Amino acid sequence: MTESHASEASSNDSAVARPEDPAGDAALGPSTEPFSASDCPPVPEDQEGATSSVYLPPFRIDITIRPGVPHVVSRHKVAAAVRAALDAAGAPGPASIGIVLSADCELADLNALHMGASGATDVLSFPFFPPEAFPPHERGVPMPRDPWVAAALKQAFALPPGLRAHLGDVIVSVERAIAQAEQGRGGQTGNLAWTATEEMLLLTVHGTLHVCGWDHAEPVEEAAMRTLEQHVLASMDGHEAAAEDAATQEEASREAAAREAAAREAAARELSSLDGSVPEA
Repeated sequence: MTESHASEASSNDSAVARPEDPAGDAALGPSTEPFSASDCPPVPEDQEGATSSVYLPPFRIDITIRPGVPHVVSRHKVAAAVRAALDAAGAPGPASIGIVLSADCELADLNALHMGASGATDVLSFPFFPPEAFPPHERGVPMPRDPWVAAALKQAFALPPGLRAHLGDVIVSVERAIAQAEQGRGGQTGNLAWTATEEMLLLTVHGTLHVCGWDHAEPVEEAAMRTLEQHVLASMDGHEAAAEDAATQEEASREAAAREAAAREAAARELSSLDGSVPEA
């Protein structure tokens, strides 16, 4: 069983929890937020928000936006950041990943439930596969790779055509990203004043790398993770172009579907009119 773990991400409280052992030995720093999960009402099932998928082969990025969450970045830009991070981490495909854009209350609830910590955090990751599913990287501590685990993971990705393995989920507090950016508590060092969009993209990349087996518990791996994040953010132009192409194709498909539906409706009305004018035999 993979042990769940969490640690400080600079001065931001990003964390990773593993579904198979969500309690684990969470070690998040103290929260600076003035509320706890008990102050937050549960999200009704009919208000969980709209989910849409962005296809950037070999990955499908499922993005859910909770109702009332401020718009600071397009879902296609978020998808581009995720795709760039998956590429950089060597994630196997075809696969899918879920991204949820939410607010402090939900993150506080999940933080308490899965990490045993109070208060809100900026991003939480829920990997569905252990780090052995991804290419090895320098961690600062020995990490033996069990060949039986590797074989089982290879089989897990050998799915029938049309099916994808789900890598995991990332949930980001848009509310926290905005606050950290505006208050000069953003960036990797937690002391950077930049745009909420830039903070959102960093948190998205950070959470995606956690899903792909990266962590920052050891100084060596933390330094490597920070470097990889910078590389991913710097390489986003090509991925954004692909995401924009996907958005264009999606819009064209919607327009074609609308035209087809309108044509069918017009044909049905015409047929109904003709049927009404033909006398019975």
